[in-house]
Amino acid sequence: MAELRTERLLLRSWRESDLAPWAALNSDPEVRRYLAGTPSRERTDAGAARFQADLDARGWGFWAVEVRATGEFIGFTGLDPVEEGQPFTGVEAGWRLARPAWGHGYATEAARAVLDFGFAELDLPEVLAVTVPANRRSRAVMERLGMTYDPADDFDDPQVPEGPLRRCVLYRLPRPRGAGG
Repeated sequence: MAELRTERLLLRSWRESDLAPWAALNSDPEVRRYLAGTPSRERTDAGAARFQADLDARGWGFWAVEVRATGEFIGFTGLDPVEEGQPFTGVEAGWRLARPAWGHGYATEAARAVLDFGFAELDLPEVLAVTVPANRRSRAVMERLGMTYDPADDFDDPQVPEGPLRRCVLYRLPRPRGAGG
């Protein structure tokens, strides 16, 4: 499994010591503002185990993100195939960081490393990202990454119940010329 390094971050395998801060991150109402519900500790632990299983099986997925200077776990970022039943296919970039890590450029820095990996190592033709229209913070990261948005790609997530979190926006980033194998 590949570890990814940036100037300030290490994207790595999940550790037992990540589980408590991962659960705390996922119980923060501000972090969950644009996500459905608050998962139980058992569900967050299972999610981390699933992320690690994907990393073990494929060599890529959702990595744990650590600040290199301190060793502090701050969340995840990575790539995952789009779930079945969505109105599009491909590979999606995603990230979720603990609130104290917001505003430091970590999400953009980690996502850039993931995009570079996706294009150079996986030879992806494009990478997608999804959020709800109101999630300006995540949309700003997508825009800083050079992703583009077309309102014609807006969709209702069939896995989300009716309500304000069902409508989604889709951003796209095609592989840069000269990237990949």
